[in-house]
Amino acid sequence: MSKVTNSKDRLYQIIQAPIVSEKSTRTADKHRQMVFEVLPDASKAEIKQAVEMAFEVEVESVQVANVHGKVKRFGRTPGKRKDWKKAYVKLKEGHDIDFAGGQM
Repeated sequence: MSKVTNSKDRLYQIIQAPIVSEKSTRTADKHRQMVFEVLPDASKAEIKQAVEMAFEVEVESVQVANVHGKVKRFGRTPGKRKDWKKAYVKLKEGHDIDFAGGQM
């Protein structure tokens, strides 16, 4: 798939979910990086375009990590959780994504 002709439908599907944990919150505060679960076949350029389009922010850089699924037991049956991809998206100075929405 060409990086120039990404359809909007594809870009909206790339970001699966934000990852909100203690580690990702610390990373966001310290390094201005947001963490997302993304499609396993998404490239860094596609992730950058998807975040910029969805949240209307400017992205400085993207780092990705392939997370391998754990081998688990489901009762007596051995099984494996699915593999997935995690993206660390560094935002440019002055840009921020607020998942809380400001309402408590």
